[in-house]
Amino acid sequence: MPMAPRVLLLCLLVLAVTEGHCREAAIPGCHLHPFNVTVRSDRHGTCQGSHVAQACVGHCESSAFPSRYSVLVASGYRHNITSVSQCCTISSLKKVKVWLNCVGSQHGEIEIFTARACRCDMCRLSRY
Repeated sequence: MPMAPRVLLLCLLVLAVTEGHCREAAIPGCHLHPFNVTVRSDRHGTCQGSHVAQACVGHCESSAFPSRYSVLVASGYRHNITSVSQCCTISSLKKVKVWLNCVGSQHGEIEIFTARACRCDMCRLSRY
């Protein structure tokens, strides 16, 4: 197969794979991504408001390779493969105010956290 049709086929496959995903997630790296948050004061929704908050979305590098001899010896030959990975995570937060509309024409406010910046960092079960 000549080179030009191969390149075109590869481009079409990339478009087909990324179709339907948000653009930020398809771009390599870790990026801020807006999403709508609705806050309610109670189960009945006596007071509620909405705000656009920021999340971190994207791809970070990971790899797996055969372990070095010193690692094999130290682990009693049980640690054959070494994995290194990073996850897209929030690197800093900020507080934002959400204005609440309440029953009876009353108003209130509440502060919530949103992402200020993102980065690829060590994968953890939970940070916050």
